[in-house]
Amino acid sequence: MFSDSLIRSFTARSSRIKRIFSSISSRDFRCWETSRLVGMEVDQGQFAKDLHSSNEKSRIEDDCCVSVQSTPEIEKKFVHHVYDAIAPHFSSTRFAKWPKVAAFLNNLSSGSVVLDAGCGNGKYLGFNPECFFIGCDISPPLIGICAGRDHEVLVADAVNLPYRDGFGDAAISIAVLHHLSTESRRKKAIEELIRVVKKGGLVLITVWAVEQENRSLVTKWTPLSIEYEEEWISSSIPVPPRLSSEIFLESIPEIEDDGGSLRDKDKPRSDMDVDFRDHNEKKNSGDGKIGENQQEYFVPWHLPYHQAEINASASAIATGFARKDDKKGALVFNRYYHVFAEGELQRIVSGVANAIIVDKFYDKSNWCIVLKKK
Repeated sequence: MFSDSLIRSFTARSSRIKRIFSSISSRDFRCWETSRLVGMEVDQGQFAKDLHSSNEKSRIEDDCCVSVQSTPEIEKKFVHHVYDAIAPHFSSTRFAKWPKVAAFLNNLSSGSVVLDAGCGNGKYLGFNPECFFIGCDISPPLIGICAGRDHEVLVADAVNLPYRDGFGDAAISIAVLHHLSTESRRKKAIEELIRVVKKGGLVLITVWAVEQENRSLVTKWTPLSIEYEEEWISSSIPVPPRLSSEIFLESIPEIEDDGGSLRDKDKPRSDMDVDFRDHNEKKNSGDGKIGENQQEYFVPWHLPYHQAEINASASAIATGFARKDDKKGALVFNRYYHVFAEGELQRIVSGVANAIIVDKFYDKSNWCIVLKKK
């Protein structure tokens, strides 16, 4: 049972939540049917445009250059489309909560409004039952999974959040920024997190680290050399239609740790793991170590054959979007990552207005930072 004080807090926050979305039509919020979310074609520019109020549009037009908000092709192909394709399988592996994230959420005041930007399958939504949680993600199939669990969610881009200024008491961005391919977009995503929390609000950000606890795992990733990064950003590989989660069968656990490190004993190298690597051999020394300055990678995800619909699989293979690994009985998709070096998050935050660093730490091969809005 909730205490009387908590009920009063909930009542006050309920009216506040209504104001958060005063510029968003009911058609665009969680009252969307899951069936409408799953498999829908999302024009990110138009979507953000529709969600923002007129004053918010003006703010974005004045403060943001088009290049920052425009999604690079490498993110469309190797982040957005991949997570759409693997959503049910990915979701089945995302249930354990990181202790540091759990501690952050549990320490928030009762009745706090919390945004999870890049919420994935929503494993942190509702984690602290005394807080109100709102989530968003770029993947419609993942948002469909969240909506099916009765969470307050919508499809949105981390660099263009569809919320009014200063609505939240806290925000989290867990394992999201490393999927953004330019520093300007990473900075913009942080600026958006700071924008949407109120003065004194807290923001927790975690990203994969260059300094992985098990360096042998990194040798299984495909490093992008400098001369080929532009090729991937403007690649001629056709972009397949964004896949619906309806085309996949029942999920089974995937062999990736929640902390972002692949289990060496369960994840032998596949053909796709070394795809593109002939272009990058000079980045590796004879002992298998990656060049010290290497931060751009493709990290494989194995989707078992029985999880993938036949026609969609054939299309993904034909377009070069995925590759077969018959030995493991899986389609292998590559996900783009920019892994962060020590101090990199702090350096980016130093250029973000109204953000104060209150804590920073390394946890489970991730760099983490807690910000406060001043």
